[in-house]
Amino acid sequence: MLETERLLVRKFTPEDLDALIELRSDDEVTKYLGGRRLQNPEAIAKRLQFYLNCYAKFGFGMCALVWKETGEMFGWSGLQPLDDTTEIEVGYGMIKNFWGMGIGYECARAWIRYGFEKANLERIVAVASPENTGSWRIMEKCGMRYEKTETHYGIECVFYAISKNEWKS
Repeated sequence: MLETERLLVRKFTPEDLDALIELRSDDEVTKYLGGRRLQNPEAIAKRLQFYLNCYAKFGFGMCALVWKETGEMFGWSGLQPLDDTTEIEVGYGMIKNFWGMGIGYECARAWIRYGFEKANLERIVAVASPENTGSWRIMEKCGMRYEKTETHYGIECVFYAISKNEWKS
C-alpha cells in the first residue's frame, strides 16, 4: 500500500496471524497496547480480522511494516477507525529492535499524507498512553496537536489531531 525510503507497508493477510502474535508478545511492546489483557492470541486474532474488514470497508487499515533491507516484518502501521468514535486514527507499533530509529515518524507521516491526499480525509487523530512519550512526540513532530485525555481501547490516552488544512500549511 505504501513505501518510504526504508519501509514497505503492505496489507495484512490471514497468514500473518502467527507473526503478529509474536510481534505483540514482548511485555515492553504490549505495555502501551493494553498489556496481556488486550494482547493475547485470541484478542490479536480478532484485531487482525478488524484490520482485514477495514480494507474492505474503507480501502485502508492497519498494515504490516516490512524492513526493505531484509524483508523482515517488524511492526504495524496504518489508518483505521478509532474505537467508539467517528474519527480515523493513525497508528504504529514495532518490536524493540526498531525503536529510536525514526520509523514511527516515517510511517506516521506517510499515512497522514495518504489519508489527506488519497483517502480524502478531513481530519486524522492519534491516541497513546500518556507514559508513551515516544509515541506522542511522533504525533507532535507530525504536526498533530494535543486535544484531550480520554479512554480508548480500555486505557487512558492522550488524544492528538490534525486537520487537512493544518497539514497543508
